[in-house]
Amino acid sequence: MPKVFGHIEGHPEGRLYAKRRQLHDAGVHRPLIGGISGTAEEGADSIVVSGGYPDDEDYGDTVIYTGHGGRDANTGKQVENQDINAPGNAGLRRSHLEGLPVRVVRGAHKNAPPHAPQHGYRYDGLYQVKSFGAKIGIEGFRIWRFTLVKLDKEEISLPPAAPTSPSRRRTPAPASITTTTVQRIVRNSSVVQQVKTWHEHRCQVCGLAIAIGRGVYSEGAHIRGLGRPHHGPDVEENVLCLCPNDHVRFDNGAIYLSDDLQVIEASTSSPIGTLRTHPDHHIDVAYVAYHRAQWTNGTPR
Repeated sequence: MPKVFGHIEGHPEGRLYAKRRQLHDAGVHRPLIGGISGTAEEGADSIVVSGGYPDDEDYGDTVIYTGHGGRDANTGKQVENQDINAPGNAGLRRSHLEGLPVRVVRGAHKNAPPHAPQHGYRYDGLYQVKSFGAKIGIEGFRIWRFTLVKLDKEEISLPPAAPTSPSRRRTPAPASITTTTVQRIVRNSSVVQQVKTWHEHRCQVCGLAIAIGRGVYSEGAHIRGLGRPHHGPDVEENVLCLCPNDHVRFDNGAIYLSDDLQVIEASTSSPIGTLRTHPDHHIDVAYVAYHRAQWTNGTPR
């Protein structure tokens, strides 16, 4: 059946389910075993948080969720690195890129946090994949972690209705205006504005300044992300001035920086240029190394 990105009709937030089979039959979470329902092509429509990975962190409205793969089927221990291209991981990455909502189901488990149900499974609403990256996990292997943040009701739009046959189509009504999920938040702080001013809104990667009417547009990209799980600071040493294209590429690991501020193309691991700099903008290479470690083995290049 096609995936539904959003609530399932007749299954409101807070509903309890005794077994995984009930989640499957309801369409709330289709896989009977896997924790992620998703593919690289479609995105991920649901996950189950049930304490299966020691690196998971559940704060209620924010969940730091470990991807799948690399575990021993008998012991459940991590025995090799995870692959971002594994279906579920790639699905969560696609949901991040497309701004697709993800249903979050919590399952009961021992040593459960206060946000988990006491028994069975509970559907806990729609979340947005805000960011993702890799790290060496507690068990010593590289894992992928996805930060999901709960969506307010005002941020949720209903999934499109199924198409009707040509003979039953009506004249389309004007499109309604709705608020939907967004891929990322473009922050507008005095720190970001200062960095943009230094660079005259020119992208530090490609040099582009986007003209809009009588002004120009650029975006501030934090090198080490703000908030959980990165806890980066909102300081000028941790901000780049980028165009929207290179902002998306940087945030998703398609490009990263060496310690001498070479711009590295991730697909080839080769330099494609040197980051544009300004004498008053001092970039802290500790933040550069942190960002690089999410997408490589983290060693200086």
